[in-house]
Amino acid sequence: MTDDVDTSIVRAAADDDSAEANAALARGERAPSAIPPDELARLTDDIVAALKTVYDPEIPADIYELGLIYKIDIEDDRSVHIDMTLTAPGCPVAGEMPGWVENALLGVQGVSHAKVDLVFDPPWTPDRMSEEAQVAVGWF
Repeated sequence: MTDDVDTSIVRAAADDDSAEANAALARGERAPSAIPPDELARLTDDIVAALKTVYDPEIPADIYELGLIYKIDIEDDRSVHIDMTLTAPGCPVAGEMPGWVENALLGVQGVSHAKVDLVFDPPWTPDRMSEEAQVAVGWF
């Protein structure tokens, strides 16, 4: 995994009426997850493992190690939201890959819903690749 991926697994506190949660939202912070820490750790590991089953068909490396995953959010209802990019905006599987990722996420025990958004800011560059991905493509 590259160090640039936002792996903060948190929930939005928009539905929490407490003054503390509202103050945290006003500061741009998020409330801690209501999911028990051990379950959240398992869910996180399983989500990353699922993401590693999705490959860019033109590159022999998975999308996680390629650095295509920019953000993973797990909500208290166990829905998962992913921000990801592609190696190029004109990628031939741009219309299909988000569905592949959603299907992989829905295969994780405990995930209730999955949503994948394609983002292109910042643009992907090869320096986002992990060492494992660089070895897979013969760059290391």
